[in-house]
Amino acid sequence: MQAAASPLQNFSTRASWAGGNLVHQIISFRSTAAENEQLRQRLAQTELELKNAHQSVQENERLKALLGFKEQTEYAQVAARVIARDSSIWFNTITIDRGTSSGVQLNMPVVTGGGIVGRIIAVSPWTAQVMMITDEKAAAGAIVGQIGDSGALGSVRGLGESDLIEMRYVSGLQKVEVGNYILTTGQDGIYPPGLNVGEVVQVKPGTATQAHQILIKPGANLDRLEEVLVLLYHAPQRPAPEQTLPNVDKAKK
Repeated sequence: MQAAASPLQNFSTRASWAGGNLVHQIISFRSTAAENEQLRQRLAQTELELKNAHQSVQENERLKALLGFKEQTEYAQVAARVIARDSSIWFNTITIDRGTSSGVQLNMPVVTGGGIVGRIIAVSPWTAQVMMITDEKAAAGAIVGQIGDSGALGSVRGLGESDLIEMRYVSGLQKVEVGNYILTTGQDGIYPPGLNVGEVVQVKPGTATQAHQILIKPGANLDRLEEVLVLLYHAPQRPAPEQTLPNVDKAKK
């Protein structure tokens, strides 16, 4: 009987062991799955914290640059945040959260610590629209190098879909090189003189009768605008030319 029952007992023992092992594996699998889910959640939380920390560092750097510009400029300014951006290929504009209630008016220049952004083209009491310098309809008087040290005068304008801007009317006799910086001259009646426009990245030399073809990378990071400054600036009015009155005595003679 024992000999006859031995195979059955052996099978029963193996089945019991296999069943117990299967239950243990199921429990272990569930525990591992739960642990993996916790690890995934912790990893996602860590990545979010790192992203927020990186954004905070970037924001801190931008604000430091704006603060440095505010300390260097003599013009009153209003800090504003970009709240919308036009994605149309026909327009290159942004909307900021400051308007006439903050002193913002048409044609006031908008800048960052890196350079000019554009000018105000529409205002409401609490918002304003800015045409960026990369727009085809945007322009500014500019000079290669410092005012008074250079004769390379011209104007810059946007190229529409390109993130570069073009400088025109610079005489081919003037020396212009890649790496030169471009400043505003104030002759356009929008931007005060001495603001950074950008850096020359490409020059096709001109001649005595043909101007240089110059491409500039804007100094302001126009693709990632978050905070800007509106300069409460209006170009000084130029005095009207004096009119010479006729000499009465000579007229009588």
